[in-house]
Amino acid sequence: MNSEMQGLLHKEQVIQKVTELFVFTDQRNWEKVEHCFAPEVLFDMTSMAGGDPVQLTPQDISAAWDEGLKALQAIHHQVGNFLVTLNGDEAEVFCYGIASHYLENSSGQNTRVFVGSYDFHLIRLQQEWKIDRFRFNLKYIDGNKDLES
Repeated sequence: MNSEMQGLLHKEQVIQKVTELFVFTDQRNWEKVEHCFAPEVLFDMTSMAGGDPVQLTPQDISAAWDEGLKALQAIHHQVGNFLVTLNGDEAEVFCYGIASHYLENSSGQNTRVFVGSYDFHLIRLQQEWKIDRFRFNLKYIDGNKDLES
């Protein structure tokens, strides 16, 4: 396969891995979520929570997401506008993202929506792309900010 075709194949595999992360999160399939990540991930949600980025294992991430999303009746992520840069066995990915959370409650304000973008870094381990850096860049939150209350 020529290098241009190989590059297109790798870009598609990288986008597929990022997409799988969000689909499996929405399905709450934590084993498959963990499989999207490298053994250690520089995880950065500071645009929402403050603090500093932290090194986490895939199990740390899935356990935190399981706990944080447990009360919700439904979650839905939508990502797109992928920009991928390949450099050998490494890839940088930028994309837009929207996360919608749903929980029916007495206020009638049943949704919360996070809008922003993501920066990912992936590495190829044993011929499979894995996310080793994850950063969410919050633009705004709309809806019921205290949905679980």
